[in-house]
Amino acid sequence: MTNDVHSTLRVSGEHGVTRIVLDHPPVNALGTTMMRELRTVLTALRDDPSVRVIVFSSADPEFFIAHVDMRIGEETDVLRNLAASAPPDVNVFQSIGELIRRQPQVTIVKLAGKARGGGAEFVAAADMTFAAVETAGLGQIEALMGIVPGGGGTQYLRDRVGRNRALEVVLTADLFDAETAASYGWINRALPAAELDAYVDRVARNIAALPDGVIEAVKHALPADDFKEGLLRENAAWTSAIGRPAARHLIAEGLRGGAQTPAGERDLENLMRGIAH
Repeated sequence: MTNDVHSTLRVSGEHGVTRIVLDHPPVNALGTTMMRELRTVLTALRDDPSVRVIVFSSADPEFFIAHVDMRIGEETDVLRNLAASAPPDVNVFQSIGELIRRQPQVTIVKLAGKARGGGAEFVAAADMTFAAVETAGLGQIEALMGIVPGGGGTQYLRDRVGRNRALEVVLTADLFDAETAASYGWINRALPAAELDAYVDRVARNIAALPDGVIEAVKHALPADDFKEGLLRENAAWTSAIGRPAARHLIAEGLRGGAQTPAGERDLENLMRGIAH
C-alpha cells in the first residue's frame, strides 16, 4: 500500500501492516471529518488482501483521541449525511466502533496518550491495545457532561471488563491509568513508554507474517459479538440525555473553561467537575 495523506489521518503501509496515524490538532477530537476519513480508509482496506494488520496511533503524544468533538452538534447537515450512509441500527458514532470491530484485519491501538469518551470507545473496539505505563490514560468522561457513552462504549466495556467495572468506569468518569486498565482487561498490556513502539511493531509484523489463512480462521473462530440490542438501548439513552438543558450547559461551559485545548484536556475530569459543582 502506498503512503496516503488525508486531512486528519496519515496512512502508510509495508509488509502487510498498515499504519494509521491520527493527526487532528490541537487534541485529536473525533469530529465529522475524522469519522468520514476513517470510514473511507477502513472500508477500502477491507477488500485489500495484502493488508493483514492495522495499527492505529496518534501524531500527538499526549492525546490519542481526546473525545468526540464537543461542537459536533453544530454540524447538523454533515451528521445527517453520515447517518444516512451508516449501517442500519447504529448511530454515526457507533458505526465507527462497529467498523473497527468487524474489520477482517487484526486491529491494534498503540496508546501513548489519553483516550476519553469516543477515544476510549475506539480503543475498546480494536482487537488489541498496548499502552504506555507512564503516559496513557482511558476514561469515559460523558457522565460529567450530563450524557452517557453513545459510541458503543457501554457494550464494549461490559464485554471487556464485566458489568460491575463498566458501571465503575462510566459512573465515576475517572481517568484510568494503563496498569489499572490492563488489570481490568480493558486493554491487553501496559508497557514502559520506551518499549511501546518496538513491542507493537514486533506484534504487528509477527501477525502479518503468519501463513495464509491463519488470521481469517482465528477471526472466524473468535468473531466480534453482536451488540445490536445493546447498541439500540445505548443510543436511546444517549439521545435522551444529549437533549437535556443540563447537558447543553455543561458542554458549553466546558468549552468556555478550556475543553478541547491541550491545557484543559490534561485534567478534563476536574475541569468538568468544577462546572458541575
